[in-house]
Amino acid sequence: MDSATSEAPARTPLADAAETGLKIVIVGGFGVGKTTLVRSVSEIRPLNTEEVMTQAGAGVDDIAGLRNKNTTTVAFDFGRISLNEQTVLYLFGAPGQERFWFLWDRLFSGTLGAVVLVDTRRMADSWYAIDRLEHHGTPFVVAVNRFDDDASRFSLDEIRQALDLPEDVPLVDCDARLRESGKNVLITLVDHLYQQALAREMTV
Repeated sequence: MDSATSEAPARTPLADAAETGLKIVIVGGFGVGKTTLVRSVSEIRPLNTEEVMTQAGAGVDDIAGLRNKNTTTVAFDFGRISLNEQTVLYLFGAPGQERFWFLWDRLFSGTLGAVVLVDTRRMADSWYAIDRLEHHGTPFVVAVNRFDDDASRFSLDEIRQALDLPEDVPLVDCDARLRESGKNVLITLVDHLYQQALAREMTV
């Protein structure tokens, strides 16, 4: 096992006291690490729809810069993580290829918030995800998936500027392979949603 990969979490059943389910969608470009993030944080064995890439995808799926990329999500990934005894996050990882973008609007239905996962090697691939979330009015945070070979090391300020992100959109570093790092991204999103809810209450 890769030394950077976290150990698989214990597969725990859903608590009887769970009464609130919150839908979260993880979006981003092709090969950015969405499946890895869902797999690393999920407390159940994730459902995924990964298929081996074939020659039929040559010239359709751009794998430039994606070393050792040989599978792809063709529908969505699904995982679950309990925040406490009452509240559960249901995680949906969206497919990244342009030919599957038509699925995104359906995945966004009923979504409380989203995570946009960014690879600095292919930063432009994140623009469509941000555009669609803004179009739907879906709150989101941006997580920069840092890889071992991320030689560019753009600062978060530089990434915010490149993506034209408003200051009120949280932007964090992460390693999608590590469970604690992925959980920190989700905590950042939940905190962001909570602060937005408080702000709405104050204006009522």
